[in-house]
Amino acid sequence: MHTDNSLDARGFGVTLDVADAYRFARGEEVVTSHGIPFKLRAPLDWLVVADHSDGMGAMKQIIAGNPTLLADPTVRGWSRAMNAGGEAAFQATMDVINAFALGQTPDVVLDKSFQQTVWDDYLVTAENFNDPGVFTTMIGYEWTSTENGNNLHRNVLYRDGPIRASMMRPYTTAESFNPEDLWRWMEAYEERTSGRVLAIAHNGNMSNGIMFPVETNPATGEPLTGDYAEMRAAWEPLYEVTQIKGDGETHPMLSPTDEFADFETLELGNLNLTVPKEPDMIKYEYARQALRDGMAMEDKLGTNPYKFGMVGSSDTHTALAAVAEENYIGKHAGTEPSADRIDHPMAKFEGRQYEGWSMSASGYAAVWATGNTRKEIWDAMARKEVYATTGPRMTVRFFGGWDFDEADVANRLPAEAGYAKGVPMGGTLSDPSEGATAPTFIVGAMRDPNSGNLDRVQIIKGWLNQDGSTSEQVYDVIWSDMDTRPLGSDGKVPPVGNTVDVASATWTNSIGEPELLALWQDPDFDPAQKAFYYARVLEIPTPRWTAYDAKRFGLTPGPEVPMTIQERAYTSPIWYDQ
Repeated sequence: MHTDNSLDARGFGVTLDVADAYRFARGEEVVTSHGIPFKLRAPLDWLVVADHSDGMGAMKQIIAGNPTLLADPTVRGWSRAMNAGGEAAFQATMDVINAFALGQTPDVVLDKSFQQTVWDDYLVTAENFNDPGVFTTMIGYEWTSTENGNNLHRNVLYRDGPIRASMMRPYTTAESFNPEDLWRWMEAYEERTSGRVLAIAHNGNMSNGIMFPVETNPATGEPLTGDYAEMRAAWEPLYEVTQIKGDGETHPMLSPTDEFADFETLELGNLNLTVPKEPDMIKYEYARQALRDGMAMEDKLGTNPYKFGMVGSSDTHTALAAVAEENYIGKHAGTEPSADRIDHPMAKFEGRQYEGWSMSASGYAAVWATGNTRKEIWDAMARKEVYATTGPRMTVRFFGGWDFDEADVANRLPAEAGYAKGVPMGGTLSDPSEGATAPTFIVGAMRDPNSGNLDRVQIIKGWLNQDGSTSEQVYDVIWSDMDTRPLGSDGKVPPVGNTVDVASATWTNSIGEPELLALWQDPDFDPAQKAFYYARVLEIPTPRWTAYDAKRFGLTPGPEVPMTIQERAYTSPIWYDQ
């Protein structure tokens, strides 16, 4: 998430800084950039403030009229427009984003000594708010590669504190748009500081088909190599599968038999909308397909480049990590709660725009760490013991093994047997136990006490066929009211129902279950096939943020605006590698 240190966030009007972001996340009430008192229902355990590395802190100085920056005529024009406000400021912000995308950011904005000063100030603030065991301020930044508008953004997260993190400035796209160069910078950082860093790629739905290449390296035009696969696997253990600009688990074109595939789908084009989305781009933008492709690529390249865990995040540019539907702050300061944000475009470029209602209230990253400290959270990320939610803080467990039995779930302590007899989410299974015919999985979820009951828990499997192709299958493992809600003749679980009253933006938990826990064994296991498995947990339908806005402001949105949502969580996969 971004504060007034990010060029675009400040351009869109955010006035809250890094300290405000931490205060809000740890549960304090703050006043938003447009004067709304705002508070989380419950505090967060940790936060990464990941401002854009390019031009970090510069927009504050541009608006303030820093004479060194305003010596550049382009920057001087931005300053005049920003201070004029209204449509002029909005258009100037679009120009700033486009300048980044086209590699045309004025050199004065990218001054390295200025960047170091801003970074050092950020590190001091992060350290001041870090409270190990209570609230952790993970250090990080966003590397914002958007060459020709194609979004290849990465968040870089540090295991370290400010002493090591200050030894090298964050890497910028002024130096390179190529992710491989970012990975080389990360390697250099670790060699120089003895610290540790990892990267998380953004949701790929605005990469226009280059987030998950299969054959050709989009940065060079050359065939992918084993070195590329090794570097990506080493430096990017996680992927951001859901955020405000849409969900990235799968797409109905890629998973046509998955009835829940079309969820918060946003497929307009690249980030600055200069190139519309084409169908052949879709395959290289979504997590499930990348997990499938990675298995096949391993046979050719020697390494699976897409053996990643999954987290959610927000990418909000408001400094406020608020993504619950009833408490959704918006994408940027111009989309804070108001009577017109449903119909007001989030952003627009040369006649094309992101509709306000199309933004998602998402998401969060959940980490199974041994303690609430930077090192322990980072270590859990590195081993991929993480999961994503689209906003609700549901609790999800997922373990794989060869010897689980019903007694292991009867005590409602899935971790007890999970760690003792198997591997957690993010792990790899191999070497079946003697007599084992197929892997077994313990999967369980408890609902967020402030959100909807649970509809079902599914396990998604992908596998590598002998001919090098891949396949997938969605299995319903456990669902609410199984006795009175049997499988239909088509083999599918009937819909759970819908208690949402859209007019009042309310629902009841009279359907669904607060907890679902099950043992599942793969009925179609072939020991000769590589495979991955991950769990998807679905809530019952609840009001979407658009329904809450409609009630608050007395609106009647058009029929194109979704008013309900079925929130969900995605675990990191467990892989089987024979």
